[in-house]
Amino acid sequence: MATTVLRLSLLLILLSTAVSDLCNPQDKKVLLQIKKDLNNPYLLASWDPNTDCCDWYTIECDLKTHRIISLTIFDSAPSNFSAQIPPSVGQLPYLETLEFHKLPKLTGPLQPAIAKLTNLKSLRISNTNLSGSVPSFLAQLTNLSFLDLSFNNLTGSIPASLSQLQNLISLRLDRNHLTGPIPSSFGSFKSNPDIILSHNNLTGTIPPSIGNLNFTHIDLSRNKLEGDASSIFGPNKTVQIVDLSRNQLSFDLSNVEFSTSLTSLDINHNKVYGNLPQGLTALNFQFLNVSYNRLCGQIPVGGTLQSFDIYEYFHNKCLCGSPLPKCT
Repeated sequence: MATTVLRLSLLLILLSTAVSDLCNPQDKKVLLQIKKDLNNPYLLASWDPNTDCCDWYTIECDLKTHRIISLTIFDSAPSNFSAQIPPSVGQLPYLETLEFHKLPKLTGPLQPAIAKLTNLKSLRISNTNLSGSVPSFLAQLTNLSFLDLSFNNLTGSIPASLSQLQNLISLRLDRNHLTGPIPSSFGSFKSNPDIILSHNNLTGTIPPSIGNLNFTHIDLSRNKLEGDASSIFGPNKTVQIVDLSRNQLSFDLSNVEFSTSLTSLDINHNKVYGNLPQGLTALNFQFLNVSYNRLCGQIPVGGTLQSFDIYEYFHNKCLCGSPLPKCT
């Protein structure tokens, strides 16, 4: 009986050792260094060197190789830990997802060591106090599908080299302090990514090359963009959501053709002129705002155009008809 118990005990010890060995030793060492560099925050309390790192909070391992493929550090109730992005993150070569989110005391620039993570598919560093520029080295991460650097304190211009990310599906650089023009190279994206650049200080015109893209969502609102934006539209586009509001755009809306996929259009607070095209009646708008422009003529009757109230149409030059007062 005693022998059987001893054997069972040894078996359990062996099983326990096997489980603990699932975590790659080098990956575990790197993770513990990351924890140290982040000043051992409470939200990483589960990162115990005596346990399997594949079971740690915010970590995901590959089911076959047990290498670290995902590191997502975020805080739903932001803590007070203060740190910068550790350079040691660049020593997790199999990482596919890297996220630092809702960490208001995460400061400093985007860590250059991230350029080593050539397997990255998703990079999200948002709602932090990250500063500095959007680095051109991001173009080396050619497997990226999602790039989100929103809600930070990034400054400087948008690097043209981002267009080299030919697998990109979504680009978010909104709510920073970026300046300069939208790179004309963005028209060479092959993957037609959604482009969200709102709430910055971008200037210049929207590159005509953007017309080469067939994205689903574009948001350039609350910048200082000028000139023509008609290249964004077209009868054969698949775009669903367009927000160009609160810029200084000036173009004739009369002859713009819209795709039937368009469900949300916001161009308020610009200098758009001309008439509302009759073709708008064929669209099933869920949201529409053309207020504070220089539009004239009667609002076409039909579709969903009369389902919106006067606030989506008012403060134009001479726009009239339902829901605005009758034309005279």
